[in-house]
Amino acid sequence: MSGRLQNLAESLGVVVLLQAAIPQPPAPNPAQVQRGQTVFASQCGFCHGRDAMGGETGPDLTRSNLVRDDSGGDRIGPVVRDGRVDKGMPAIKLSNPDLSAVVAYIKSQRAKSESPGARRSVNAADLETGNADAGRQYFNGAGQCATCHSATGDLDRVGERLKGLELLQRMLYPSNGKGATAAVTLPSGEKITGALAYRDEFTIALTDEAGRYRSWPAHGVTFTVNNPLDAHAEQLGRYSDEDMHNVLAYLRTLR
Repeated sequence: MSGRLQNLAESLGVVVLLQAAIPQPPAPNPAQVQRGQTVFASQCGFCHGRDAMGGETGPDLTRSNLVRDDSGGDRIGPVVRDGRVDKGMPAIKLSNPDLSAVVAYIKSQRAKSESPGARRSVNAADLETGNADAGRQYFNGAGQCATCHSATGDLDRVGERLKGLELLQRMLYPSNGKGATAAVTLPSGEKITGALAYRDEFTIALTDEAGRYRSWPAHGVTFTVNNPLDAHAEQLGRYSDEDMHNVLAYLRTLR
């Protein structure tokens, strides 16, 4: 073997050894992927498609560079939790186990999508599979939607005003309207109330009665928040896929 070929062989051998030394991510846990599929279908499928390969407005996540470059949820996680408001994506509140499961599911779908013939086209008819009568019963009964909403009041003719995916998005993630308030008790005992301005796991902020924006580290104060839209977030955990489509079908009849 010539000296040049020997050097090349030795270099390739070093590369192979280095690659072998790099820790490889563990194979997805089937149970975790299954859990992720369920969470994804209820929280993300209406936009990105139930199989993560694109919905009526949401992009195909299996072709996403962000998903490709993700490591342990470091890129997907912040997008899910913070949203992309400028692109119409709301922040989604998920527990750490649910978020990890969703990441595992998306990555498993990316792997599947690389197989020939694995991709599919978007079927808008997915939004029209519900039963309107069952949706009305759920709306007025088990879902307790009628405790806050009325078919002849705030939802009058909603089926005309909003169409298809936009109606489903507003149903699941209504825009952040006014009305949320916060009460913060400082370590000194002083209590400050006002309109909720911002809240996450690290910070609580409000606009006080004088119009001043005030914020505190969440761990350093005691606070309560009253937000009428919290009921929608809680409802997401109770909806079955069938319930969701049935209520959507009912809302489409309100014309």
